[in-house]
Amino acid sequence: MLVTFTTDAYADITMFGDVALSMLRMMGHSATVPGAIRAEDVPEALNRLTAAINAERSSPLPAARSEDEPAVSIAHRAMPLLNLLAAAVKEKSYVTWK
Repeated sequence: MLVTFTTDAYADITMFGDVALSMLRMMGHSATVPGAIRAEDVPEALNRLTAAINAERSSPLPAARSEDEPAVSIAHRAMPLLNLLAAAVKEKSYVTWK
């Protein structure tokens, strides 16, 4: 499954479902797809996701699956979504995912 995050203030971001659902929970939302965040609630979602990622930075990286597939931290995976949320905050725009 793929999940695409959308806002009028930024390009769409598509993530693998397991990563996207994890980030939705970090933002304080259920793992329900499709879904939305009202414009006035986006700053809190951004703050929660940032706090959760900062907490995860102190954890060791997961083991690499293979030599050809190195481990990727949640902070790196979240960067596009963080940028989308920040743009939505700046433009006072809602965020949806499907």
